[in-house]
Amino acid sequence: MKINANYLNLEESYLFATVERKVSEYKAAHPDKKVISLGIGDVTLPLPPVAVTAMQEAAAELGKKETFRGYGPYRGYRFLTEALQKQYAARGVALEEEEIFASEGAKSDLGNILDLFARDNRVLVPDPVYPVYVDTNVMDGREIRFVDGTAENGFLPPPPAERADLIYICSPNNPTGAVYDRAGLKAWVDYALKWGAVILFDAAYERFVADPALPRSIFEIEGARECAIEFGSFSKTAGFTGVRCGYTVVPKALVREGSSLNKLWLRRQSTKYNGLSYVVQRGAAAVLTPEGQEQIDRNIAYYRENARLMAEALEKMGVWFTGGKNSPYLFFDCGGDSWSFFDRLLEEGQVVGTPGAGFGRNCKNFFRLTAFGDRDNTLEAVERLKRVLG
Repeated sequence: MKINANYLNLEESYLFATVERKVSEYKAAHPDKKVISLGIGDVTLPLPPVAVTAMQEAAAELGKKETFRGYGPYRGYRFLTEALQKQYAARGVALEEEEIFASEGAKSDLGNILDLFARDNRVLVPDPVYPVYVDTNVMDGREIRFVDGTAENGFLPPPPAERADLIYICSPNNPTGAVYDRAGLKAWVDYALKWGAVILFDAAYERFVADPALPRSIFEIEGARECAIEFGSFSKTAGFTGVRCGYTVVPKALVREGSSLNKLWLRRQSTKYNGLSYVVQRGAAAVLTPEGQEQIDRNIAYYRENARLMAEALEKMGVWFTGGKNSPYLFFDCGGDSWSFFDRLLEEGQVVGTPGAGFGRNCKNFFRLTAFGDRDNTLEAVERLKRVLG
């Protein structure tokens, strides 16, 4: 028996596990201090009432012989995939219902999708980067190249000259909060088409895009259906972080080496996955109704206001940052080593953020805050941040 030795090449501790350990140690040593977390991207507002009601009714259905359901469709129930299809159509994106696959979340699918691709593909990821993109490919032993996002390009790197086979793009970006415009995404689509590459587009935060000129889906870009897979999520939009629901869009036009990636993904899911819970799918479908959209829009507006408050404070202090307007994340220049700043902010202000060093080599002096906190805590954290930075 041999283990997968690629796992030994992973960093010893996952970024957020290190943050959690440091915070736990501080709380144990200072039990009288109130610590406010603006670090991990978990939501604080409760589930939309329409989703709660739908899931309660669905659970009751499963308790009756007449309405009991066992295994569901591998792609997801049609009431959910068709609702997602209509949501895309309302934004001018035409998808076939069979191109949408419901799942337990974008994070899972971003890792699982790699089953479709050979290990000798060259992977291109932005730096800074959401650690999962790198770690899942390290686990498989793929060659990883980085494209540099910097303050100079607004953390929105353009395509490089060299070839790549798999490309990760997250917009709005985690951790930087930066959002590609149409021209920026078109450059990446053209690059992928030139090399026959596949873009893995993480759209988990698309709901936070308030500017109608900015794309929320890569399929708004001409040519993307021939080169991109999109990953969506109900976690940040509808508070499903603990419920778990996402979806992946694999266009039928996406063909490589004569094989339909849509068919390959269906084959993979039908072999390794038994489908998303009926109860959860009913809750997700309820979110996509007019009533559900109203309810989650109120939640999104709440988080956007948190972001505005933090952005306003940073602007007044003359601190350079990205995000905060079309994203729940703010990524600011902390003026030095980000882990040192993490310790200082925790010690002096009892506020938790995420050090940029955990996201890559280009952001060791940057720091991430999230807008997912409680309003009163966010206001208090802003005042504490002012004292530390002032």
